[in-house]
Amino acid sequence: MKREIKIFGSAMALLLTLILGGCNKQLEVNDPNTILVTDFWKTAADAKSGINAVYGSFYRIGSFARWLHFNQNLRSDEGTSNSPWLDLQNWQKFLIVNYNFDCGINTWHDHYEGIYRANQVIANVPAIKMDETVKKQYIAEAKFIRALYYFNLTSLWGNVPLQLTPSDPKVRPAYATQQQDWAQIEKDLTEAIADLPEYYGAAELGRATRGAAYALLGKTYLQAHEYDKAKAAFDWLVTGAGKQYYDLVPNYMDNFTHLNENNKESVFEIQFSDANLGGTDHDDVAGAGVGNQRAQFFGPRGIGWSDGQSLRFVVNELEQEKTTGGQRDPRLPVTALFDSTDERGPDFTDVYGQTFTQRYGKSSEVWFRKYEDYYYRKYEDYYSPINFRVIRFADVLMMYAECLNELNQTTDAYAYVDRVRQRSGLAKLSDIKPGMNHDQFLLQLKHERVCELAGEGTRWNDLVRWGDLDTQAKVDEIAKHDPDFSNFTVGKHIWLPIPQSELDLNTNLKQNPNY
Repeated sequence: MKREIKIFGSAMALLLTLILGGCNKQLEVNDPNTILVTDFWKTAADAKSGINAVYGSFYRIGSFARWLHFNQNLRSDEGTSNSPWLDLQNWQKFLIVNYNFDCGINTWHDHYEGIYRANQVIANVPAIKMDETVKKQYIAEAKFIRALYYFNLTSLWGNVPLQLTPSDPKVRPAYATQQQDWAQIEKDLTEAIADLPEYYGAAELGRATRGAAYALLGKTYLQAHEYDKAKAAFDWLVTGAGKQYYDLVPNYMDNFTHLNENNKESVFEIQFSDANLGGTDHDDVAGAGVGNQRAQFFGPRGIGWSDGQSLRFVVNELEQEKTTGGQRDPRLPVTALFDSTDERGPDFTDVYGQTFTQRYGKSSEVWFRKYEDYYYRKYEDYYSPINFRVIRFADVLMMYAECLNELNQTTDAYAYVDRVRQRSGLAKLSDIKPGMNHDQFLLQLKHERVCELAGEGTRWNDLVRWGDLDTQAKVDEIAKHDPDFSNFTVGKHIWLPIPQSELDLNTNLKQNPNY
């Protein structure tokens, strides 16, 4: 009882102090459950926790867990949306009215959240007393992820503000041009390469490697049409010191399941898991899910939300190919779920335990089959354990071939496309289409990239890089197989609109043209 009285008396004294001094003083009390920045970044353990948190940003819904796949796949001519959520459908069909819509604003915010975390590592880890090699590695990993996030932002929005230090609520980042954004990405990756390991042990799989940085640097240079620099970056993986770490796996399907992850074809992949099955699906709080949500949102009607679908265009491209034995391209049933995923037809095509006919009758609908869980279970949810392969070696080989073609070495470029084709049992281009010139080879490469990479988030950048969105005539050609592009305005829809809330907060920003 005495203790209770003492506490009550102390509380009353505190209350009187606040009342009497409230006009002149502010009471500042630290939250005992929150670690202050000034108390963190002291030890090697803090440094490791910090860089792990940067990787943790991959699980946010605006990152690789959900919305990024909509922006990269469905806006391209490989996909579309027939979602009953009209704002979501219109976002993919270039009918954008709400500039603060989830698909855009969450991607913007969560990418900058990842950049903020990377900036903390880059700014604070150098002062920590710890093993210097590990310290440099952590900083390099942060620079790689910052570069990856800026690569995505610049690819989607064009001109985005560069925030290179830990955020201050009072600071409004300045407007940056694409040239400045790409230059920063190149700088981060070039600096990261020197300190990233070439490989990791089993316990550290999923961390950024030197090969991942070289590959992303090559992609960056390629997007800027700096083909000689892009080839030099890809050289490390294809013909140089990193050649020993990368190859194509024999089974194409192994790139899209949870059964053979982090294999030799994977240059960089996001590590997903169903470990927190039943956790929250949209945040990175304690107990949050770390699953790949793409499977739920791209899952076929009646199984997933069916908010994102493939176009028949992808099926048509793959149906042009035959193996040397006269069979259809084995990539087709891995890539697309449609009436004839089983070549015997809809009565034999399995859709999570029922035939296509049983579920959909006569339907021409197509869904992406990559990264779906059909091969081992009968449902989809927010917790798919399938890792997402951000960069595959097959992509590197074809980008390498594109560089050679642009450098007037078309004859040499054949071999790298042929490696990809032969993995699927297809004939060599050098046997069936020898002697192509630059333009013919590029046209063929456009087809090859759809067949190999459909639904993997590469197509939008391809269209931009090739200039296929620069003129009305070229856009009209795309609209023949993707009606969404009948809504595409040249000079406008090549970029997303900057969220209106960001413009309201930061007067240094400028809205993208024609929005």
